Amino acid sequence: MESYKSEFIEFMVESNVLKFGDFTLKSGRKSPFFMNAGAYVTGSQLMRLGEYYAKAIHDNFGCDFDVLFGPAYKGIPLSVATTIAFSKLYGKEIRYCSNRKEVKDHGDTGILLGSKIKDGDKVVIIEDVTTSGKSIEETFPIIQAQGDVQILGLMVSLNRMEVGLGGKMGALDEIREKYGFEAKAIVSMEEVVEHLYNKECNGDVLIDDTLKDAIDAYYEQYGVRN
Repeated sequence: MESYKSEFIEFMVESNVLKFGDFTLKSGRKSPFFMNAGAYVTGSQLMRLGEYYAKAIHDNFGCDFDVLFGPAYKGIPLSVATTIAFSKLYGKEIRYCSNRKEVKDHGDTGILLGSKIKDGDKVVIIEDVTTSGKSIEETFPIIQAQGDVQILGLMVSLNRMEVGLGGKMGALDEIREKYGFEAKAIVSMEEVVEHLYNKECNGDVLIDDTLKDAIDAYYEQYGVRN
């Protein structure tokens, strides 16, 4: 595992973004882990988060793209922080773009925030986490409507490795099959478990044998192996 991946796993725990226990998800599923990217709230956290995203995007998609698109609302700070990090780490100026939930009809009009997307642009989409792939159903047509645009791929922070809307394959695989572009994550839950199982993080063993059994049982019911 690349060093930035193991660092990112510990960073999620330190930032209280990744938690373990007993949670009820929006889908109604009972899960032994929960991720809330809204817990990244400080300047230093966003700086580090942008750097982890930038490294993963660079590893998976390179530098040859023009726009980083972060769907409203959580994608807005992600796209801003990551374009800043991309400039710092790789010396490449990437434009950030996000959508509004409602079209603005005065001043800076339209549905987009930040940079406009124009013909010939290559775009990478950035999100926090994709469980079902539903958000891409809303994002994809917005980007496509801007012109002759090439979407290189999607980058999320955590691949929960659960079945998508179709119920047969993982959400990231469904996105690749349906839209024709790659969908990647900084880390997967498989890597999280590998890194944290029976190891101390911040002085605690977060995934002991009991929790490992609960995670395994959860994936027996809802999981996929990517």
